[in-house]
Amino acid sequence: MLLNIQHNSHYRYDAPVHYSVLRLRMHPQSSPGQKVIDWTVTVEGARQEANYRDGYGNRTMLISLERDVQELVIRAEGKVETEDRTGVLGKIYNFTPTWLYERETLLTKAGDAIRDFAESLPVGSDKLATLHELMGSLHQRVQYTPGATSILTTAEEALIGGKGVCQDHTHIFLSVARHLNIPARYVSGYLMLNNSIEQTASHAWAEAHIEGLGWVGFDAANDICPNEGYVRLACGLDYREAAPISGVRFGPGIESLAVEVNVEQ
Repeated sequence: MLLNIQHNSHYRYDAPVHYSVLRLRMHPQSSPGQKVIDWTVTVEGARQEANYRDGYGNRTMLISLERDVQELVIRAEGKVETEDRTGVLGKIYNFTPTWLYERETLLTKAGDAIRDFAESLPVGSDKLATLHELMGSLHQRVQYTPGATSILTTAEEALIGGKGVCQDHTHIFLSVARHLNIPARYVSGYLMLNNSIEQTASHAWAEAHIEGLGWVGFDAANDICPNEGYVRLACGLDYREAAPISGVRFGPGIESLAVEVNVEQ
């Protein structure tokens, strides 16, 4: 399948920004299941400082805002050819060892609710079956509810609340998998929806490492393993390390953000 993707982020500030530095992880890479045909990332109101690959292998652009700007526009667009691999990325590795993905973070730290959830799963020698059971159970337990959580909500809080978005489903999945000593990572990217081209955010799902098979994707928000409608952007231990845009800003004023994501065949 050939997907055409447009991702626009429009920042506005009600007072001039003194200084800001942002990391953009908005450039997909060719890998099993996806081939990047063409892709461009442009910015208005900022200048590019560096281009590099981070420790997780993500292609990253570092930008800094022009002094005293009050508007920033970031555009990413291109075409990606995809195929359905039933979620199996395979034995694709970089400088990061797989055991690192068993490490907890502030967003994925296991509490009593996570531990109880993990212990309720049928855990045996077939880890793939366990992870499929986790995905299905999680989809049932946590209702997809935009606005019920924030980017600071932890996996434990989202599970207790029973509501959240794809970021929360992913964090809970990671927390449970790591509690079961299964390496798992956060993946940001795009998803083509069946009923809409226009979206207000990118997507997120989890990948877990299974000996002999490699990395396998699980989208608990939709209860499905990634297929030809998915495009991977970046990965990390949690949202903070794989978000398409992250950074710091100094100066007074309030920031507003409008995001437009279009994904179509």
